[in-house]
Amino acid sequence: MSSAVLPYSSRLWARGSPYAERTRPELHWHDRAALAIDAACFAPLRDLLQRDLRVMRRVARDALARSEALDALPDEVLRAQATALRARLRAQGYTPELVAESFALIRTAAGRCLGLRHFESQLMAGYALLRGRLAEMATGEGKTFCATLPACTVALAGYPVHVITVNDYLAKRDAAKMKPLYDFLGLSVGVVFQGQEKPLRRLAYAQDITYATNKEVAFDYLRDRVAVKGQGSRLHQAARLLRGQAAHEEALVMRGLYYALVDEADSVFIDEARTPLILSASRGAAEELADCAAALELAAQLEEGEDYLVERQIHRVLLTDSGQARLDAYAEERAAELGGIWTSARAREERLRQALAAIHLYLRDEHYVVAEGKVQIVDESTGRLMPDRSWERGLHQMIEAKERVEPTPRRETLARLTYQRLFRRYLHLSGMTGTAAEAAREIRTVYGLQVVRVPLNKPSRRVHLPNRLLPTQAAKWQAVAQAASALAAAGRPVLIGTRSVKASEEISAVLHAQGITHALLNAKQDADEAAVVAEAGQAGRVTVATNMAGRGTDIELGEGVDARGGLHVILTEFHDSGRVDRQLFGRCARQGDAGSCQAIVSLQDDIYTVAVPGPTAFLQRVLQQGTRLPAWTCGALRWLAQWTTERRHTALRIANLKQDTQLNQSLAFTGKGE
Repeated sequence: MSSAVLPYSSRLWARGSPYAERTRPELHWHDRAALAIDAACFAPLRDLLQRDLRVMRRVARDALARSEALDALPDEVLRAQATALRARLRAQGYTPELVAESFALIRTAAGRCLGLRHFESQLMAGYALLRGRLAEMATGEGKTFCATLPACTVALAGYPVHVITVNDYLAKRDAAKMKPLYDFLGLSVGVVFQGQEKPLRRLAYAQDITYATNKEVAFDYLRDRVAVKGQGSRLHQAARLLRGQAAHEEALVMRGLYYALVDEADSVFIDEARTPLILSASRGAAEELADCAAALELAAQLEEGEDYLVERQIHRVLLTDSGQARLDAYAEERAAELGGIWTSARAREERLRQALAAIHLYLRDEHYVVAEGKVQIVDESTGRLMPDRSWERGLHQMIEAKERVEPTPRRETLARLTYQRLFRRYLHLSGMTGTAAEAAREIRTVYGLQVVRVPLNKPSRRVHLPNRLLPTQAAKWQAVAQAASALAAAGRPVLIGTRSVKASEEISAVLHAQGITHALLNAKQDADEAAVVAEAGQAGRVTVATNMAGRGTDIELGEGVDARGGLHVILTEFHDSGRVDRQLFGRCARQGDAGSCQAIVSLQDDIYTVAVPGPTAFLQRVLQQGTRLPAWTCGALRWLAQWTTERRHTALRIANLKQDTQLNQSLAFTGKGE
């Protein structure tokens, strides 16, 4: 973030004006060299080259020295200094000296209000966030508390701050936990969450600091964009705002996109960025059940490989000539009975492909669950339910027909946007996460954010046990159960991570069969997620959790657990990205605690059978012959599968961004673009 006075008129951002997207700042050659270095192999050299680290450390130590001098001052004097700091920050910008003064004041106030004081690595990360960087902080290093440093500094300067988290629970928890500090400094705080009424949302965004999830911010922005449609081009809107004419202001809830601090930024910027954000409205209760039933009936009669091809790697179904001929014959035979879309070759082909996708690509307890008589989508990156979301273009209704639940009305698209373009519209953007090195290039290219790795506050004591690669799912679950049983008997807590609801229930059944007491946490039991995860560090406790359930919740070790080796984490299936694997492993050995982790996987896992089917089939034949695989095989196959998958996902994100940009440019000629 530049130290200069901020360039945009406060009138424009305060009233929700749309912004041009940010351009990428130029990097110093030191930082370009650091970015080019492979993080896994040459992390020390990369960190040495990063010039940012030296500046961050200097500011942090200056703040620590200033904070010691403030300890003897009474509360009234500290509050007066916070008031005086406002005008100086607004006039001078975020210079290193002024930032150190602000951080020292915030650190001292936090010690009095919260009983917590920022340590050096958190102060370093805070400065990186204020400079518009993505700070990579290891799991358990206190990212939530660290976020108060840049959030308070920017808010004291008089600009609105959005602290963006991955779920409503964390947004509410973090805002409530940090509110005493904000109150002490004279700052207001609001929370935006799912189901909140519009007036309350507007009030929450009007506060100095607003906590919200990425999805709530995105859809509030889209709703505001729809609300100002018909108000003319961006130039006309900006001109009216400068003249004080904003007839549509009451229809808006946000007051612009100024500074965003994104927690778990890799999940938001990368994992969730593969799917465009679509705002839709019901088109009415048109009856589609008969069409969906007919399409599913025909789909069940077709033969895979002969009538259609399922490309699971790119999540697509293609009809062959044989399948097309059978569709045409089916439509001709039942045209009089069905009518409607079945008289259109293009429409009936799309409907049949949707039926095939619903059967083969969208799986129950993996991509969705059926709860309360409804099909509810499971967020693949977090394992949580998204009850207010639906698939578009009739796919959701097709899956409802497949599951024989009451269909919901189809929805019409009102607006669409990608996360890539949304976050580039913030004037200033920063983020923090435990794992970003693997995606540093894409984050730099797309969002203009340089990844800075923050040193650990305490040396890590995590022990990585050798990976185990087993031939079948059944053998894997037995091995996981045996390992969990032995560790729990020794008084160590065990956290078993799975990728899907179905997998969590499979290992739960095996544990039950062996009499192993455990807690199960997945999208069907997410109401007490934080409480279940927080207890996962007690002696002898076994916890099964989907994906990154409880992300953002500390697992504190029970009495005597550290001496026995700490929490042990078992990964039961590698994820599409090694970043998510590292997040799961990062649940153990936090803040210098003892801990260990191990991957126990099988050749029947989707990451292998979908991404690298050829090498996987070869290794399965080798194992069937009784040959023992060398230890490096699991790591090599994992690297190949994740590299293949990540390339595909990156291409998909780039395609979404290009499509969104092209659509916006084409609409700009009519005055409808933004």
